[in-house]
Amino acid sequence: MRVIVAGFGPFPGAPFNPSAALATALARRRRPALAEIERIAHVFATAYAAVDRELPKLFAVKPDIVLIFGFAGRRRALCVETRARNATSPLVPDVRGYRPSTAVIARGKPSARYGNAPFAQLVAAARARAFPARLSRDAGRYLCNYAYWRALQLTRGAAPLVAFVHVPPVRVAPQPQRGHGQRRAPSLAQLLDAAEALLIALVAASRVIARAD
Repeated sequence: MRVIVAGFGPFPGAPFNPSAALATALARRRRPALAEIERIAHVFATAYAAVDRELPKLFAVKPDIVLIFGFAGRRRALCVETRARNATSPLVPDVRGYRPSTAVIARGKPSARYGNAPFAQLVAAARARAFPARLSRDAGRYLCNYAYWRALQLTRGAAPLVAFVHVPPVRVAPQPQRGHGQRRAPSLAQLLDAAEALLIALVAASRVIARAD
């Protein structure tokens, strides 16, 4: 089984993008449940041209699973995205200064594309590792939504399984204990543990599909 695990590099307002560190670390994770799984880590520059150039090359290796992580600085839980909207924001440039010229990704196409991943199982897997998780129907209007749309555009039915997951801010260094009622950001290690559970759930789902075929 071949798995693509991807994240994004830094962008304005996020000099550290945990999705990049997460993708790299998850591809190196050594667990019995991930034995004999070929994992390919990829970090996109947070640029539309990078997604357009590199995503088709990743699909060309015929992965069974494509798991993409993105960073959402205002969220407080791991968000499993169920759809990508045919929408962009001309107001927000990418890291190379490019701004979409229209408010849609593709004219004449549906308003949304819906994912083929086992969404409920992914949320349950993360929660089983004591990490807050929920479903989301709004992947935004920036590169995360764009990459998810393009990935779903490249799928053919159930192949490959494509999942896009937004991750919340994490702490990479010890932080002082907050006051009563205030929650500390999760650590990168805790996020990696939850991401591992997501990947294991995707592998199990992919195997079920393969047996059915």
